[in-house]
Amino acid sequence: MTFMPWTSELELGVAEIDRQHQWLVQLTNNLHDELSQPQPRREAIGEVLEGLVDYTHNHFIVEEVLFQQHGYPETPAHKAEHDGFTSKAMELLMRFETGEEITFEALDFLKEWLIHHICRVDRAYLPFFQSKGLA
Repeated sequence: MTFMPWTSELELGVAEIDRQHQWLVQLTNNLHDELSQPQPRREAIGEVLEGLVDYTHNHFIVEEVLFQQHGYPETPAHKAEHDGFTSKAMELLMRFETGEEITFEALDFLKEWLIHHICRVDRAYLPFFQSKGLA
């Protein structure tokens, strides 16, 4: 069974954003799969964490550029959400790189944050995007 299945509830209807969200969900599932191994490989966990940090950062830039290009009025609040997650993800990666083990608690945080961010925070910009012909 997939840890975090991609469902229609996670789709926003903005093709590029949905593709990026699917990739973030897949990375979260990859981390789950590695942590579920009898002997999780630190190298593999590190690669997934680095990928999550890098890809999330790039994904946030894509959204924020769209916000700026189209004058999304809630940009500061949305960017603050992005910055908060980026900070936590970087902290998680740095703790891992200093020898701390990654637990299922961290994985649950990633899953819950992604679901909340996509289904609540990102979904809030859909009417604006639709009014601009982006969705």
